[in-house]
Amino acid sequence: MLSKILIYTLLSLIAFTMIFPFLWMVISSFNSEDNIFRIPPTLIPDRLFKKDMFENYRAVLKDYNFGRYGLNSLFVAGSAAIGQVFTCSLAGFAFARMNFRFKGIIFALLLMTMMVPIQVTIIPEFYLMMKLGWIDTFAPLIIPSFLVGTFGTFMYKEFFENIPADLEDAATIDGVSAFSMFYKVFFPLSKPQTVTLFIIAFMNNWNDLLRPVIYISSKKLMTITLALTQFQGEYSSRWGYLLTGAVLSSHCFWCT
Repeated sequence: MLSKILIYTLLSLIAFTMIFPFLWMVISSFNSEDNIFRIPPTLIPDRLFKKDMFENYRAVLKDYNFGRYGLNSLFVAGSAAIGQVFTCSLAGFAFARMNFRFKGIIFALLLMTMMVPIQVTIIPEFYLMMKLGWIDTFAPLIIPSFLVGTFGTFMYKEFFENIPADLEDAATIDGVSAFSMFYKVFFPLSKPQTVTLFIIAFMNNWNDLLRPVIYISSKKLMTITLALTQFQGEYSSRWGYLLTGAVLSSHCFWCT
């Protein structure tokens, strides 16, 4: 009994430690700028239940147009995630069920790209996007993620390889084409993999800051992560607005 109490107490402390930064962010979004850095700190916001309680949220949503930026991020992350599901599932099916020359070598090279960080390829990628005329558009934020998905391809390949061959033989006897076999037989069976990949790809693109900083210059195209940087200056930061924007960013992601 005592051991269980100690274990649950330890787990509760760990859980509180992990969730406390988010709680502090939410609490600070209802604080004035001065009260955020009050010494000693307080867990009770100075604007709580006052007339200007939602002043930070009003300013961020109305004056800084965070609603538009949230929709931009939703479009970019959703498009990239759907694209990854499409391309990775097709590639996984090809590597798992189709025979072609150098299949093993190509798959090994694909897996090797997981060891290459994006910072290594961002310069040639920028040059390519510039030549295509895609600078200051959503295309550089969507297309690279749309076409590249090593993890998703590997996950689909491993799943499709474990589907019984009898299912494929039955579809072949019925005279279906390779794409019809993928679309009507294999892909419907991969719902858990599809949901998993969509969530991971959506989360990665929602939180991405590097590509928006490099490619986006128009305010109307800013994503929500890029919009948060406008509250940070060289010598000071608008911490009240920054924390409020971070709360809205987290809320918008979990609502999706």
